[in-house]
Amino acid sequence: MKTQTKITQSNITPKEAHQILVEGNKRFVQNLKAQRNLQDQVLETSKGQYPFAVILSCIDSRVPAELVFDQGIGDIFSVRVAGNIVNEDVLGSMEYACKVAGSKIVMVMGHSKCGAVTAACQNVRLGNITALLNKILPAVKAIRVNEKEMSSNAIEAVAVKNVKLSIDRIRNESPILADMEKEGHIEIVGSLYDVSNGLVTFF
Repeated sequence: MKTQTKITQSNITPKEAHQILVEGNKRFVQNLKAQRNLQDQVLETSKGQYPFAVILSCIDSRVPAELVFDQGIGDIFSVRVAGNIVNEDVLGSMEYACKVAGSKIVMVMGHSKCGAVTAACQNVRLGNITALLNKILPAVKAIRVNEKEMSSNAIEAVAVKNVKLSIDRIRNESPILADMEKEGHIEIVGSLYDVSNGLVTFF
């Protein structure tokens, strides 16, 4: 599979970028990797990079975006932070990826059995983790029905809600990305990765 070039990147539509990720995840689930020469890609990308996507995902070691979507070197910008939360630095990174570097899709990918989401549901307070978990609390409050311990299903619902609220924040707090989406230059989409089978569900 070829490395992204300025020409191939510019010719990809947001819809096609979405489909590339869908097809890449299908290969991953089926354990069928596209043929790539990673050393050749290292050399080719040393002259410049033209990723077609920027993916915000969790730091969880089970969810490496490049592998999950069967992408090579130079294909995606990977933004990783516990709980796939959005802040000013994440927004700036996404704006760079799309407005400056030409990416066509912004994806927020949560995952099942997320430690950060679980910790937020359990109201964990610990050092700098506290401030990070506070960004997940709106999703917790949207799902929690009482003060009792949340069920595993409720925690998974929080993970989905957290992705959706992160997308809302991107649109509300980044006029650059919101305008690019309205003009059809990019797509902003959410998804959830299942750590038990490798499947990504898009929503």
